[in-house]
This record gives sequence, structure tokens and C-alpha cells, in this order.
Amino acid sequence: MATGRRHDQFTNYLALPYGLICLLWLGLAGFLVGSFAFWFGGLWLSPDLDTNSRPSRRWGPLAWLWTPYRKLVRHRGWLSHTPILGSACRIFYLASMIALACWLLQPLGAPAPQHLAIKLQQCWLLKRGLCIAALGGLEASAWLHLIQDGDPLPWRR
Repeated sequence: MATGRRHDQFTNYLALPYGLICLLWLGLAGFLVGSFAFWFGGLWLSPDLDTNSRPSRRWGPLAWLWTPYRKLVRHRGWLSHTPILGSACRIFYLASMIALACWLLQPLGAPAPQHLAIKLQQCWLLKRGLCIAALGGLEASAWLHLIQDGDPLPWRR
């Protein structure tokens, strides 16, 4: 199992090659979106958000947002350290927290959660390739983490 520093190093090293793959497929926008998604996924949406880890602390003043997630998800459990499902859970959790914040801040002018959902749908319809590059980057960085931990496949536990 790799240390937090090692996870970060590998994420930083491999974000560029993932971006170059996206560059060949989608051009400069693909490179930027793919590299950033891989990097963000590895450093901020890591499978280790289920503990008080480096990725948790990177959220700074917003780190408290991940406290309910840590209480709901067992460390290295199937909801955090499983390919595809783990990333989907973290993305869904973050989207839920953003929607809740928008709902609570609507009196102050924040957009309605439904408005954000419509914008996401429009983005998917108009920029599907970039959305796939972003989701692929998030998932690829999670796989990198899981491989370094030695547990990429849930049925091998």
C-alpha cells in the first residue's frame, strides 16, 4: 500500500500522459479537461476521502463537507475502494453537497439545484467528448490509487 505522498507523486506524473491521450482525441480542450480531471480526481476526490487524509485536508475550510461521507463509508470498503462505484459515490456525494448548498443559499442568489442539473445535461449533450474525458480522468486516477494500494478488484478481497 502506497503512502499519501506516493499517491500524490504518481497522480502528478500521470496527469500529463492522460492529458496527451485526450489531446489526440479532442484537441487542446481535451488535454486541459483530461489533465485537470485526472489531477483533481487523484488529489481532491481520492478514494482516501473516507479517512482524515491528505485529500481531506486539501479541501481546507471546506474539509468539513466530507465528515458525513467518512462516517457513512467504511475505510477501504466497497463504497470507496471499488472501481467505478467508488468514483460514482464520491461524485454523487459531492454533487449532493453542492445541490444542498445551492438550495440553502437560494435566498442569497445561488442558482436552484434544478438549474445546475439542466446545465449539466446541456453540457453532456453539447460536449459529450469532454465530459467523457473528465469522467475518464476521475476514474483513471482512482484506478491508479487502487492499483497502488493493491486492491483494484473488489472480488479479490
